[in-house]
Amino acid sequence: MTRGNEKRRFCLIGPTYPYRGGISHYNTCLIRELAAAGDLCAINFTRLYPGFLFPGTTQLDESMRPLAADSTRLIDSINPFTWIRAGVHAARFKPDLVLVQWWHPFFAPAMFTICAVLKLMHRVRVVFICHNVLPHEKSLVDRFLAALAFSVSDGFLVQSREDRHKLLRIRKNAPVLVHPHPIYDFFDTGSLTKETARAKIGSSAGPLLLFFGYIRGYKGLSYLIEAMPLIREKVPAKLLVVGEFYDDTAPYTELVERLGLTDVVRFENRYVANEEVEGFFVASDLVMLPYVSATQSGIVQIAIAVNRPVIVTDVGGLSEAVSPEKTGFVVPPRDPAALASAVIRFFDEGWAAKMAPWFEDERKRFSWKAMAEAIDELARLIEKR
Repeated sequence: MTRGNEKRRFCLIGPTYPYRGGISHYNTCLIRELAAAGDLCAINFTRLYPGFLFPGTTQLDESMRPLAADSTRLIDSINPFTWIRAGVHAARFKPDLVLVQWWHPFFAPAMFTICAVLKLMHRVRVVFICHNVLPHEKSLVDRFLAALAFSVSDGFLVQSREDRHKLLRIRKNAPVLVHPHPIYDFFDTGSLTKETARAKIGSSAGPLLLFFGYIRGYKGLSYLIEAMPLIREKVPAKLLVVGEFYDDTAPYTELVERLGLTDVVRFENRYVANEEVEGFFVASDLVMLPYVSATQSGIVQIAIAVNRPVIVTDVGGLSEAVSPEKTGFVVPPRDPAALASAVIRFFDEGWAAKMAPWFEDERKRFSWKAMAEAIDELARLIEKR
């Protein structure tokens, strides 16, 4: 990746190891890809969320097989002096392109300050890579904070058409490129069969549905649970719910009990270490995303990486990541009957075998190389303005 005849110098700002979760994984994969294409510095956090704002058990990746990349830890999300220091550090590297991971307005003051200091000291183009232009659980100040942060960006890469619309309502006429979320292929070791994976996670034979990722209301898990009695009228499927609850668990467990599904729905209420992720996906037949709102999801991209079909709802960018009748099905949101019908159709009509040949092409479409090329395309567009 070049600027003229010279390699680009990249500066990436966002979390990476030792932090856990999708944004950290994403940033680390991107660091690795771009490090092969040019000179790079990555600026990481010393503190991500203050403890009172984080609903999970820990923000740190305790995996035995962590995904890591070299970075300089400078940013304390609640200490403005560290924001200035991070901006100075980035400016001294003299990058020609800065990539900022954006996912929540809480970080707007820090990202604004870092980029403002950087631009004051060094002429540079800034691109925000937006995971969520605005958060799923909105507050009154979100739009204001996003506008503040976006004011220092020269261009934006978003991962769904819906987020493009949201962004252009905040920054009219801004250069925006839509490119899909790449795959998390580092989870795929290729070492497990379905049988060995099921033995590893303690699951019996028979059709198995997987809901994966932390649980919040917007992910629509209750609709999937309500669909299970309808599914089981035709298919003896079980549901495995794997992820840390950020919601109260009681409404979900009570719904399972009320519907008589205690032997059908299994909860793994915990954050899953990297080395365990592959086992849950390989063990499953279908990955379920019954969301009621979304922009995009890394869960789809894990499923594609390990050749697992998905059923998603038609919200946000989820349908953009699924090729209907190739890698999965798309159904309306908030509709247990539609979820059930799609699951029954998948098993009754033998769609696992029909979909299997399509995953190789999809992995190419969602590759990190394609993401790097999209960043280069956006950078060239900005440089011409």
